[in-house]
Amino acid sequence: MKNIIILAGLFFISINGLYAKTPAPTDSINIINKTIASKLLNDGIYLYQEGKNLEALLKFREAVEKDPTNWRAIYYISMISYDKKNFHQALSQIKTALKIDKADQEGELLEQYARSLHRIGNVDEALVNYKKAQEKLSKALSKELQVSLHIQQCQFAKKEMNSGRKTKRKVISRRVNSKYHEYSPVLADSGKVLYFTSRRADTKGKSLNPADQQYFEDIYIAKWNPEIKDWDSITNKIKRFNTPGFDALSYVSPDGSKALITINTEACVKVTTRGSDIFETKKSKRSGKFGTPKILKNKTINTTFFEGAATLTKNGKTMYFVTDRNFEKKATDIWVVHKEGNSWGKAKALSDVINTPGRETTPFISEDGKYLFFSSNGHVGMGGLDIYVSENKKGEWTKPINLGVMVNSVNNDTHFQYYPALKKAMMASIVSKKGKNNIDIYEVDMEGFVIPKK
Repeated sequence: MKNIIILAGLFFISINGLYAKTPAPTDSINIINKTIASKLLNDGIYLYQEGKNLEALLKFREAVEKDPTNWRAIYYISMISYDKKNFHQALSQIKTALKIDKADQEGELLEQYARSLHRIGNVDEALVNYKKAQEKLSKALSKELQVSLHIQQCQFAKKEMNSGRKTKRKVISRRVNSKYHEYSPVLADSGKVLYFTSRRADTKGKSLNPADQQYFEDIYIAKWNPEIKDWDSITNKIKRFNTPGFDALSYVSPDGSKALITINTEACVKVTTRGSDIFETKKSKRSGKFGTPKILKNKTINTTFFEGAATLTKNGKTMYFVTDRNFEKKATDIWVVHKEGNSWGKAKALSDVINTPGRETTPFISEDGKYLFFSSNGHVGMGGLDIYVSENKKGEWTKPINLGVMVNSVNNDTHFQYYPALKKAMMASIVSKKGKNNIDIYEVDMEGFVIPKK
């Protein structure tokens, strides 16, 4: 019996060997690969929606390896490059997808192609492809992707570019701007001190955010050196300011005694915030240094959602900030809260004259509380986030006016802070460097600037 079992085993081994040497039909391999690719694509989409872009990217790349005709996987690879602000790379990838048979009939691909063109400044071609995408997309998806708005933005951008007006912004010192992202510039001490946010390798804790594989934010300080006529003594070694998580300073009072900071430690080993929360720090009269930031204890200001980018009127009685607590209907909105005695009252959203279903962010209120500067991608502009201004008339905000090509571009323009006494403004925008895009800090010449009104 034992010999029979051994012979039977040898028989099956020889049969398996025979089948192993016989190649499966090509059609069968294609079907199997396409099925695997489809599964990988779905896994990648789930990870992408969860904000795990690096893990999602690996899934999409595997899907393309299994099935090079899977245009949707290439589409998502382009989307991830776009999210990382690598717009030239995103454009190249979407061009590859469009070469796949019949892929140029897909509205989503055409829309992503148009957006990538828009971000690199090819407005004419972007406009053509937005219109093509609009024809292919369902009305619901076209509305969700805001294609009509993007068409209007291209038309507005062309008008601004052909207006003859010149930009008044320029990138500041390479001592401040590095190969990493820099933004949220705030001037203090009559323009002699610059606070800004950066995601450099020397960030406190030296850790990467697992969501985007970039270093956490830290607050940096720079001092103006009149001898070299440049920023100097740049450091993030600011006592009590930075945590191992995200830290960004958005406001310093005119007298330099108070500052507002956004802190988020959710991705850290030691979690100390419920999300991104707004903190206040005051300068000691004795030491002349800022104390430990303290969270604003008001349930209508700080919630479990994102709150940040706060700004104050000169008297300190009105604060504007950004939140995404209405994320189911909108992206981020600007809210306002007033002091009632020594405490903050109930915060509320600004009207839909200011807030749109898109993103409103980085507000800056003039010292007298009359003019609100902010960034938005929900109003008609040049593309991406543009800088707008609105006037408060008898308690109501006027329709926002785009500041135009003087400060805006076809990319994200944010963190505008206006200093009339210095005749300058500071802001952040995207700079293209060898095909890659970085957020850098700009200075804007405001000599002769008159706030536009309608």
